[in-house]
Amino acid sequence: MAQINTTVGDLEGNTRRIREALDRARDLTTDIICFPELSIPGYPPEDLLLKPDFVRANLHALDEVARDTRGIAAVIGFVDQGAHLYNAAAVCVDGERVGVYHKQRLPNYGVFDEKRYFHPGRRAPVFVIDGVPVGVTICEDIWAPGGACQAEAAAGALVIININASPYHASKWRERAQMLATRARDYAVALCYNNQVGGQDELVFDGTGMIFDHTGALLVRGAQFTDDLICCDIDPESVSRHRRFAPVRAAEEGDGPIETPTFHISNARPTERRLLSPRIVEPLPPVEEVYRALELGTGDYVRKNGFTDVVVGLSGGIDSALVATIATDALGPAHVHAVWMPSQYSSAESRRYAYEVAAHLGIDVITLEIDRVFEAFGQALRPAFADRSADATEENIQARIRGTLLMGLSNKFGWLVLTTGNKSEMSVGYATLYGDMAGGFAVIKDVPKTLVYDVARWRNAIRMVIPDAVLTRAPTAELRPNQKDTDTLPPYEILDPILKQYVEEDTPPADIVAAGFPADIVQRVVAMVDRNEYKRRQAPPGVKITPKAFGKDRRLPITNRYRSTTADSLARKGSRFGGD
Repeated sequence: MAQINTTVGDLEGNTRRIREALDRARDLTTDIICFPELSIPGYPPEDLLLKPDFVRANLHALDEVARDTRGIAAVIGFVDQGAHLYNAAAVCVDGERVGVYHKQRLPNYGVFDEKRYFHPGRRAPVFVIDGVPVGVTICEDIWAPGGACQAEAAAGALVIININASPYHASKWRERAQMLATRARDYAVALCYNNQVGGQDELVFDGTGMIFDHTGALLVRGAQFTDDLICCDIDPESVSRHRRFAPVRAAEEGDGPIETPTFHISNARPTERRLLSPRIVEPLPPVEEVYRALELGTGDYVRKNGFTDVVVGLSGGIDSALVATIATDALGPAHVHAVWMPSQYSSAESRRYAYEVAAHLGIDVITLEIDRVFEAFGQALRPAFADRSADATEENIQARIRGTLLMGLSNKFGWLVLTTGNKSEMSVGYATLYGDMAGGFAVIKDVPKTLVYDVARWRNAIRMVIPDAVLTRAPTAELRPNQKDTDTLPPYEILDPILKQYVEEDTPPADIVAAGFPADIVQRVVAMVDRNEYKRRQAPPGVKITPKAFGKDRRLPITNRYRSTTADSLARKGSRFGGD
C-alpha cells in the first residue's frame, strides 16, 4: 500500500510519486500495489471536476501510469468519465488498464460533497489475479455494512482493497480500526485499507494504513502523518479454508442486487519473490498526534501554495508561542519570522516571553511599536467619536493596527501571515475582524484553548521552547490596563466543555444545563456563538483536528433569527463582540 502525499491538481507530481512507488514495489517483487483515493487528481478536487480539460488530463495521466505497471498489478484512484463522472479505481496490470471500479456510496456530510460531482457506481467486479480473487472498494463503501464489500466477498473475493482519502480528526484511527476489523471478520476477507497522507487546505490526511486478516486480526499498520510503503504477505489459502465454513450471503444496495462480474487476469510477476516484512507501527499518543497533524497541515499549506516563509505576531502569550513553534518545526527556523508589536498596555513580562520564545526557536524578531500609529488613529477619529468614552472600539483598533503591519510585511517580503486565534476564541467571537483574524492561515483555529495548553506542554517535554510562565500566567489580550480573558469569558475549563457540546455535538442548551453547567453561563456562551457566525465566515482556513471544525464541517446561515430558548434573553440584548 503506497501511502503518498498528493497535491490537488498536480497531475505531473502525483503521477511521479505513483511511478516512484511502483518502482519500489517492483523491487520488492510485490504482486499488487494500491494507491489512495483519487491519487491521480488529488483529493478533494472540488470544482476542478467541473472543468472538462481537468478531467481529460487526469484520464491521460492514468493512461501514462498504467503503461508503467509492467510485472505488477496496481489499483489507482482517478476520475472516470462516461455519461457521468465517477470517483473511480483503475486496476492496471502489465501495462494495461484491465478494469475499473466506481465508488458506490458518495458521502455528502461534514467536509464531503461528493454528490455534487459524482454518480454512484452499481457494479462490484472481482479481479482474479494469478488465481486470487480480489475486490476493490473506495473509502465510504466500507464504512457501513453491506454494499460492495459484502457483494465482492459473496462473489468469491478473498482479498478486498479499500483505497481512501479519509480526513483526520483526533483518534480517528481507532474508529477506523474497529470498523475494519468488523468488516474483515463479518465477510471473511483479508481487508487492505490504504489512506492518503498530507495536508489539503484545512484538511489533514493521517495515513495510518492497515491490513486485517479474515478473523479481524491486525497484520500491519503504517505510520501516521508521513509517506509510507506498507508491505504485507497475505495467505489467501487460509482465507479460502475459513470461507468454506463461513459463506457470505449476496448483498443488495438501493435498487437491488449488486452486479459482480469476474475478470481473470494473469500478472507477469517474477517467478521468485521475497517474503515481505510486515510491521505494526505504534500509534502516536493523543496529544502528539494532534501536534503532528498541525505541523503537517501547516507545512503542506505553506509549501503547496508556493510560499517559503511565514510571519507570526508574537504577543508573549501561549497561542502565538505555540503557532510559532509549530511553524518552526514544519518549515525550519530560517523560514519563520516573528514580530513584537508593543503598545502602552504591553507588559515587560510579555516582551521578555516573546523574545525568549524566539530565541529558543532560533527565529528572528522584528519590533514595531504601535503607540504612535494608535495615537494617529485616535486623532483622525476624534471628531466622529466626540463625547463618547473609550470602549472595545479602541481595543479593536490596536488589533487592526497589528494586522495591518503584519500584512505590510507579507506584501513586502512574500511571507504568509499565520494567525494565532484558537477555537475557543473563534467560537465566541473573542477576536477582531481585520485585526488578529487577518492572515493567510489559522494554525490553531480548531484547537480549544485547554488543548492549546496540553499541546504546548507536550512540545516543551521534548525541548523547552515556551517559558513556563507563559503556561501559568492568566490569558490576556493586553489591550487595556490589567485586562484578563476572564473579564469577558468564563474560565476556559468551563467554556471549552460547553463549546464542545454546543458546537461539535449540536447539544441543545437546555441539555447542557441539565448536564450540570450554570444556566447563565450557557446562555452567554450560546448567544455569543450564534451571533458571531459572520465573523467566522471571514476567517482564514485552518487545520481540522476535531470531528466538527468551523468551515465546511459546520454550515450555518449567517442571516438567521433562530435562537435556542435558553439563549433567547441574552441574544435579544446583543453581545459586546457583535460589532468588531
